[in-house]
Order: sequence, then C-alpha cells, then structure tokens
Amino acid sequence: MGQEFVKSSVAELPLWQRYADQFPVRDNLVYLNHAAVAPLPRVTADALKHLAEDSLRWGSFHYAEWLATYDGLRAAAARLVNGDPSEIALVKNTSEGIATIAMGLDWKPGDRMVGFKEEFPANLYPWKRLEAKGVQVTWLSVYDSLEQIDAACRGARLLSISFVNFLSGYRAPLREIGEICRRHNCIYFVDAIQGMGAFPIDVQACRIDALAADGHKWMLGPEGCAILYITRELQERVEPVEFGWTNVAGYNDYGSRDMALRQDAGRYECGTLNTIGCFGLKASLELLLEIGQTETAPVIQNLGDRIAAGVQSKGYQLMGLRTPETSAGIVSFRKPGIDAAEVVRVLKEQKIVAAPRAGWVRTSPHFYISPAEIDRLIDALP
Repeated sequence: MGQEFVKSSVAELPLWQRYADQFPVRDNLVYLNHAAVAPLPRVTADALKHLAEDSLRWGSFHYAEWLATYDGLRAAAARLVNGDPSEIALVKNTSEGIATIAMGLDWKPGDRMVGFKEEFPANLYPWKRLEAKGVQVTWLSVYDSLEQIDAACRGARLLSISFVNFLSGYRAPLREIGEICRRHNCIYFVDAIQGMGAFPIDVQACRIDALAADGHKWMLGPEGCAILYITRELQERVEPVEFGWTNVAGYNDYGSRDMALRQDAGRYECGTLNTIGCFGLKASLELLLEIGQTETAPVIQNLGDRIAAGVQSKGYQLMGLRTPETSAGIVSFRKPGIDAAEVVRVLKEQKIVAAPRAGWVRTSPHFYISPAEIDRLIDALP
C-alpha cells in the first residue's frame, strides 16, 4: 500500500520533477540548447562510463555485451519510430544517413525530386549535388500548402523534408505529406533530428520510407552516433555507397570473400561501429521510451509557448507562427537594434544557454526544464 502510494504520488509530479535526478546540468545552467547539443542524462553518462571502465580493465573480453548493445539500440530505435529492428542501421550522424539515400539511388539525368529551401545544410547540400549532376529539384518552402506539395510530387522520385525546421521550429505535417508521397509513388525521406526524441513519430502511420537522426540533440545521446531507418522495400533500391567488411552477410567469417549484402539495414553499416556511442544512445532511448513521447511532447510544446509569449511581452519578434499543429521545441526570436550574438552572450553570463542562428536567438528546451527556468530566461533578456 505504501509503495503504491509513493508511485502514484511520483506519477502526479510534473516531468521535470520526476526526472530531475537524471539531469545534474540543472544545478549549473538553464540549458535551452537541445537543438544544438544536449546534456547527457545520468543514465547515459553511466552507460558510457561502464564501457570505458570495462575496456580499461578487460579490453574486448566482454565483446558479447557490445553485440547485445548494438542489437538493443536497433530495437530501441525501432520502438521509438514504430519500425522493425531490421530496418535500422547504426550510422555516424544524420548527414551520413541522408547521403546514404541520396547517393545510393540510381539517379538518372531528368529524374526529379522535391526539396525545401529552408532546410539545414545536411538536408540541402546532397540534393544540390544531385541537381548539379542533372537531377531536377523542385524547390518548395516548408510553409507551402499541401496542395502545392501534392502538385510538386507528381512525377517526382523522392521528397525530402525535416520533421522540425532547425531555425523556425516549424513541425511538418508528416502524415499528410506521407499520404501525398504514397499516392504519387514518391520515396518519402525525413530528416528527424530536430523532433525525434521529443515528439512522437510513427513511420508506418506516416508512410515514411527512410528517416535519419543523430542522437545528440533531442534524443539526449552522445555525438557521433545516429540511426538510419529504411524500409525493407527501399533497401532493395538503395545501394551501399560506403562499402567495408561489415556490409556483407558473412562479415563474421573473416576468411570469406562472399560479398553478398546483409539482408537488413545492416548493409549500410560500413565497418566498426561507435561502440561507446551505442552504449550511450541505447541508454538515452530507453529512458525516453520509459517516459513516453506522448508525455514529453505536450510538455516541450508548452515550454516553447511560454518562451514565445514571454519574449513577445518584452518586445521581441517571433520567427514564425506557433500553432498546436505546427509548433515544436524550437523558438527563435530577435529584437531590432540588438545583435542576437550579444543577447546570447548576456544570457550566458547568467548561466542561461541559447544559440545565435542566422541573426536570431534560438532556444530549445527539453521536458526536464521547469516553467520557472523559462521565466528566468525572460527576466534575463536585455
């Protein structure tokens, strides 16, 4: 009875209080920069320390645990997006995931795809390179209507869009775009780095063919470890461009020279993995799965709304219009006559972390930030 009462009492606490012990960064900073690099949760730091200490004392003696961690990370990532572990490849970063798709398809001059001009360079440059090689790119704005996207997708081979825009925080209507792509037999790729770990994403419901996201932002993992989701059907159409010993089915047989590909997304894993990164990211994803994306999403959205209202009350201009359907965890703002870098510097002096981006002050709180910490930000703004 007593334990049940304690559990129910804890469950009634806001998320930031329930998981406060996981984020010691709060003892030092008001950290509002998860769209750049997130602090590690305690459970993730412990996982990294575990492997470091084990390698210090035992080398690779416990290699079986490493293999189990790779499999566990693929399983956790699959659960996070409602995919299958066979559709998850472990890669270095979002850019590698995007490049795998961009360079692995058999593009021909005259082929056409749909891209978006406000994208972060990682989801822009690969398509620009294809454009230079004769692939036609229809460039839209992320704010264009679904009707405009529908028209652009007719006859296109691929559409690539970010789940959440890196600067404005605009959250794309993934399900509706997925229905458009499916209707036109257009490959649907999503750069999920600015939303995955914060907001639910269901690759099946949204009809997403491929998705990439690094773990060091909203997934609260270490840098240099990312996931690439790619359907079994698309795996048959995307050739591995980077090719090493682990792309092949018999990679455990070092004497074999059979180059038949692995029969899952592991065919895109070129060589030794970032083992310590995999230990860390697995711990982070398991923490997020324990909490649940339906729990984190409204908290993060409400924190963003609180920032938006607060900065506007102090005369700052908001980038974009926040609505329940299109807003996410990123909030960017500026004030005429005040340099964004100077605002970020003033905040940093008060131990509040934000980022200057393209003339805007960009903030990005995660679920463990309290409303009172947002109020500290507003009070500290010049």
